[in-house]
Amino acid sequence: MKRDNDILLQIIKQIFRLKNPSDSDIAKIISRNPSVSRKSFSKAEIITAFNKFSNALKIKSSDKKGFLEIIKMKRVRTLSGVTPVTILTKPYPCPGKCIYCPSDPKMPKSYLSSEPGAQRAASNNFDPYLQVYNRLAAYKNIGHPTDKVELIILGGTWSFYPEKYQLWFMKRCFEAMNDFDPKKKTNYKNISEKERGVSWEGLFKIQMINEKSKSRCVGLVVETRPDYISQSEIVKFRKFGVTKVQIGIQSLSNKVLKVNRRGHNVETTAKAFMLLRLAGFKIQVHWMPNLLGSNLKADVQDFKKLFSDSRFKPDELKIYPCSLIDGTELVKYFNKGKWLPYSDKELLYVLKNCLLLTPRYCRINRVVRDISSEDILVGNKKSNFRQIVEKDLEKNKKKINEIRYREIKSEKIKAKDLKLKITVYKTATSLEYFLEYITSADKIVGFLRLSLPKAKPFIKELEGAGIIREIHVYGQTLDIGMEDEGKAQHIGLGKRLIEKAKEITTKAGFSKLCVISSVGTREYYLHLGFKNGILYQLLNL
Repeated sequence: MKRDNDILLQIIKQIFRLKNPSDSDIAKIISRNPSVSRKSFSKAEIITAFNKFSNALKIKSSDKKGFLEIIKMKRVRTLSGVTPVTILTKPYPCPGKCIYCPSDPKMPKSYLSSEPGAQRAASNNFDPYLQVYNRLAAYKNIGHPTDKVELIILGGTWSFYPEKYQLWFMKRCFEAMNDFDPKKKTNYKNISEKERGVSWEGLFKIQMINEKSKSRCVGLVVETRPDYISQSEIVKFRKFGVTKVQIGIQSLSNKVLKVNRRGHNVETTAKAFMLLRLAGFKIQVHWMPNLLGSNLKADVQDFKKLFSDSRFKPDELKIYPCSLIDGTELVKYFNKGKWLPYSDKELLYVLKNCLLLTPRYCRINRVVRDISSEDILVGNKKSNFRQIVEKDLEKNKKKINEIRYREIKSEKIKAKDLKLKITVYKTATSLEYFLEYITSADKIVGFLRLSLPKAKPFIKELEGAGIIREIHVYGQTLDIGMEDEGKAQHIGLGKRLIEKAKEITTKAGFSKLCVISSVGTREYYLHLGFKNGILYQLLNL
């Protein structure tokens, strides 16, 4: 009688016999070879068996690498160049009273228990350490690198949580990344118990360890409301290591904001943009079509304003069409016929316009929120609406310029075949340069966001400085220090982009170049000649 190990070996051998097997081919092999208990093996189990028996099978190191690349689950997760780890803060109230927002007592405000990320958070009792560590372990088990982590902290309004909780939460996140090294356990003996407690000094000590950890935080994101953005809050963000801020703006119509009881106006949103941009943050906004008081034509005009009005022009977008969730105040308006969800045809019209109107310097991270169809009373329940929109535009030969659609993903590239394209656009507070390396087919391989402020910064170390707000090189995430021929992450694009940014900044008359680096990228910039400042890293020109 066959044992599970024998069956797993058989699966591995069958996969090796195939040349460039597809996901479908691999699925067929797995289904044909169930375990002794008649259950299908997971890819994580196959990877574990492969790592265990590869030496006995006398498999070449190059073949090992190829096998793991083929068998890897959900490769798209790390094709953007980093490994995203999304976690939630604990259930907590929100200062907003929005009529469309769900209130699940088991979740942070606006989140539902059925959402995948919320389920992972609840299973870890909202403990930040467990959420981060277990998510990294899950990635590792299915063959993904865990060296470059983009930590995304969701949960309503981060800025509304008590500072003591924020400090503890951040410290535990960094400790989890520092601890995640199977070969080595982080030594905290040199850190006193007082410093390891809830204090800024304790957090800074843990962050310093992360600068050279196996799993480094190369991006840190929090979400909050425009009316909670202030100069002091932004300074606090930088002390936490935040590099990107998600803000729910929902609409650029004061009338719509008021009728939906959003709690802030358009002018507040504009001020938040101004402060965030002056401080060099990447700005990601949540925008909602189909709100009470709006309509198809108004939504398209509202979206146009995002990029035509110099006070805004975000770097990233999440487009969340309004959904009718049981228990929200919006249900009353629906029952009275004062609000109706868009039909599929109407929603398609709005979203097609959104994709076509989005400039090449902006990335649409998500279209339609990941809410279970069981939680939506009426309206769109299709989670793949983005694909529907893209296929429709492709069919009609319409060009999509936004970043995510143009990402290089897993394609092999050569540096000599790339072209540097520079897009310059004005905002109310700056002149923005979007530098991107593209292929002949306009696929984006890497980019840099450079901001040359027109207004005086409120943070002293940014005076007289151009600001690198983001550098991103696409393609499959590679381990720190690893090189792979043809992979975008290791052909020196980052250094070339920085050299161009230095040239532009110098010609514009600025005396220094600053970068809003994350904790885990400080070492990279130090090697390029930058020096550590208080909140930023600096290079004198």
